[in-house]
Amino acid sequence: MAKTIFITGASRGFGKLWAKAFLQRGDKVAATARNLDDLTDLIEEFGDKILPVQVDVTNKAQTIEAVKKAHDHFGKIDVLINNAGYGVFGAVEEVSEEEARKQMDVNFFGLLWATQAVLPYMRAQQSGHIIQVSSVLGLFTVPTLGLYNASKFAVEGLTETLATEVKEFGIHVSLIEPNGYETEWGSTSASHAQELDAYTNLKTAFRAGYNPDHYGVPAATVNALLQLVDAPEPPLRLILGKIGYPAVKAVYEQRLATWEAWNHVSTEAHGK
Repeated sequence: MAKTIFITGASRGFGKLWAKAFLQRGDKVAATARNLDDLTDLIEEFGDKILPVQVDVTNKAQTIEAVKKAHDHFGKIDVLINNAGYGVFGAVEEVSEEEARKQMDVNFFGLLWATQAVLPYMRAQQSGHIIQVSSVLGLFTVPTLGLYNASKFAVEGLTETLATEVKEFGIHVSLIEPNGYETEWGSTSASHAQELDAYTNLKTAFRAGYNPDHYGVPAATVNALLQLVDAPEPPLRLILGKIGYPAVKAVYEQRLATWEAWNHVSTEAHGK
């Protein structure tokens, strides 16, 4: 059965790939972008199956109106995919207040506004699937992406909580956690903080570890996303790519070992 999808950040990268895949299989898509010209090719190919909506996800009122417009137009929203986001590159000390706030506004608050906007419709229909595009960097961190890491850790905490709150309404909630992919995320879509010489050695060492095999092919994610959307009982978390799981496993094994080693201190701190 065809589904109605609302997807943010559909102008490029994962968002555009996924929007097109849904349209090709007969789903209806409300696709948001800051510039609707970026959706011209999809509009020309798919006509009234796509509803292009101009949205700045940091504008709460605009986001609420966009979700209402999509619901009024198609009659329902089966799936929300919060895909809009970008990365700020820079050591924590280097990132300005403006850059930090914008990072959280787009990656966290933009996702929150769309989630809050769609929930009344999904509660009323007693069904729905909210998919948040997080990252493996919401599970562990790498240097020089501190604000991006923080935004995705926030998305993880919010979404895990949300899943427990809306289950009784028949609403499923999932986090997509991609490892690195060959998209514009690290190039034209990225923002770079003003550099301090103190972090040159760190950045040089970090970049020296670059391995092109660690970056997946964006088009290869399409089938995984369709499987997630079609699953009757979708998982809360789905890692995309072959690098993510072993990296997450190693990090969590190290964390568990540390907590175990310090557990006597933790227990004493309980006080009774």
